[in-house]
Amino acid sequence: MPILEVIALNAKDAEAAQEGGAHRLELVSDMASDGLTPSIATFKEVRNSTDLPIRVMLRDAKGFAPGNLKQLRRQAWELREAGATEFVLGFLDAGGEIDEGVTLNLVAELEGCAWTFHRALDNSNDVFRSWGIVKTLGCDTVLAAGSPKGVEDGLGNLKELVAQAPPALLVGGGLQQHHVPELLAAGVTGFHVGSAVRPAGWESPVEMASVREWVNRLV
Repeated sequence: MPILEVIALNAKDAEAAQEGGAHRLELVSDMASDGLTPSIATFKEVRNSTDLPIRVMLRDAKGFAPGNLKQLRRQAWELREAGATEFVLGFLDAGGEIDEGVTLNLVAELEGCAWTFHRALDNSNDVFRSWGIVKTLGCDTVLAAGSPKGVEDGLGNLKELVAQAPPALLVGGGLQQHHVPELLAAGVTGFHVGSAVRPAGWESPVEMASVREWVNRLV
């Protein structure tokens, strides 16, 4: 069955996503920086407001290099202590290649946890070469648009990537409802939305009715 993952910034978002029928949350902070690690307090509030699975972002700087890897490892440990069991992360080196060393350094804090390698893949030098590397790192999911420009530009690449699973492909990044039939036909089963379920923009909360509309598209 296809799943819909919704970006949540707080408990209100999480409640609306669950009421709308979402299957999983990606919890982040600071979308002006494309999503950073949320606070422990926010994670606890969200966890107490929903029984949906929550994938927590581990990212402390805009772009695809860590700001402070030691601090990120500490945050990962603290989030696990608070009850987090699923995460989102991924890094590139200065040359635009998957940074295996940095990624695995942080993954060392996540033994036994499910995790998603995020859209760093789209911004690497070669999405297909990068997929081959990412699939060796231990993630069960890769969030991708197929292109740094978004899903519309990356549709062809996404159709090729889904055929190379595992890991599972989760499509997001400029995803629109008119993309869904073509992606479903290609075998995509994971869909990821953020602004698409916030009709008034990122300054507004997730709208339950918008989530429900997306879920209905996946049936």
